[in-house]
Amino acid sequence: MIEENVKKLLKEIPCKNPFGEKVTLVAAVKLQTADSINSAICGGVTDIGDNHVQEFRDKFDLIKGNPRRHIIGHLQTNKIKYLVGKVDLYHSIDRLNLAEELSKRSANAGVTSNVLIQINIGNEETKGGFALEEAEEAYKKISALPALKVEGLMAMLPFDSDEARLRGLAKAMRRKFDELNERGANLKYLSMGMSGDWKLCIEEGSNMIRLGTAIFGARNYKRSV
Repeated sequence: MIEENVKKLLKEIPCKNPFGEKVTLVAAVKLQTADSINSAICGGVTDIGDNHVQEFRDKFDLIKGNPRRHIIGHLQTNKIKYLVGKVDLYHSIDRLNLAEELSKRSANAGVTSNVLIQINIGNEETKGGFALEEAEEAYKKISALPALKVEGLMAMLPFDSDEARLRGLAKAMRRKFDELNERGANLKYLSMGMSGDWKLCIEEGSNMIRLGTAIFGARNYKRSV
């Protein structure tokens, strides 16, 4: 079933967004078993995203096919030491002290860590991230840190039935992404879109989506390797 879900999605997801950029599917693998993740990879998934460091560590050697590894959940500074050198892209750099710690750990390990700056596009109290108006200053500070490379922006749209509002927020994210690039940022990724809103997000300019339920079905909260 998981393989079939992936194959169906890959046919449904456009190869490129309206800006001509390749769209990358990241499978959100929170609480999924290694067997389920490997089934998704067999179906064509090339990128997988973990929310929790412990799950990432427990399943790291059980994952087949050498997918690109992403950290897409909230990250504590004291957990970075378990990830450095093993993660291809950190999506949730939501505060300066986290970026500073990742920079220090990466420099000490002799690696460069690729990161996305998380923007709290809906100004939600329950979500981390920089306010949209702080994005440029955050980019300047984080991109100046050693051993980090800012590859783009990440956002989660609010859970809202008002499509016009969601489209407005997604458009605002795309505008900020383009503005930063116009000023020389050379960003690659706008990571925006989950199982409930990925179509809208791609239409408004996202080029990376993070899908879990659409691939694996409803989550089983009995955690297992």
